Amino acid sequence: MVDPLAAEVRRLRTVEQLSVREIRARTGLGRNKVYDLLRGVPAPERTRRPNAKDELRAEAIELRGLGRSVNDIARQLGVARSTAYQWVKHLPLDPDDQAAERRRDHAARMTEARWAAHRETRDAAQADARRRAAETVGPLDERDLLLLGAAIYWCEGTKSKPWRRDDRVQFVNSDVRLLRLFLRFLETCGVDRGVPAYRVSIHESADAVAAERWWAGELDLPAERFRRATLKAHRPNTVRRNIQGDYHGCLVIDVPRSRELYWRIEGLVAGLDDMIT
Repeated sequence: MVDPLAAEVRRLRTVEQLSVREIRARTGLGRNKVYDLLRGVPAPERTRRPNAKDELRAEAIELRGLGRSVNDIARQLGVARSTAYQWVKHLPLDPDDQAAERRRDHAARMTEARWAAHRETRDAAQADARRRAAETVGPLDERDLLLLGAAIYWCEGTKSKPWRRDDRVQFVNSDVRLLRLFLRFLETCGVDRGVPAYRVSIHESADAVAAERWWAGELDLPAERFRRATLKAHRPNTVRRNIQGDYHGCLVIDVPRSRELYWRIEGLVAGLDDMIT
């Protein structure tokens, strides 16, 4: 004898193409009961969630057909090598190296043609958004500099801990714009650029002396205020990308006798918190 409840659930699935949630609402059944009655019945296409990587998978197969290696595919699509391999492992490469090279060149040209207009549109939109955002800034008064400086210090500066009191101002960063802003903050607080001690923290494979000259020139810092650089161990198989000529390490700004300045920063941050809570 056919179970009328099961028959109705299957009819709702196959004829009306309802989802499990819609069937539960219609019948009042529990989730597990509905799944049990629908065992073996495929879900309607409209209830299937799209796979975010379907387009990437299709592009991987296309690139494989043009002779690209798994490593090349993974690098171009920004996915793990294991993922790229799973997508294309059923498509062996042509052993003809010259043919594979021609296909790779063709794929590169096709990809460039496909994305060139997109990149141009994206870059234009980015430039316009940055321009409009920059125009909203305007002149910075003393209060602006105090609040900005305190906020970035609380993000990037050395902070005292309840178990380790260290009430002093030390700021470390690799972004020259952020460091320039922090130096303006110090000047607003009455600390001239000739007062702090500066130190470069950089990997031992880089040129520390050249980095010191670069930081001094970019931020108009007195060379005699630089202390011996801190060298970090270099790993030959590093995953760091900033290893070219534009790598200058981090700059450490250490303000002497800065206990009261540190307390002042604490107060500014507390005041900001009071205004937003």
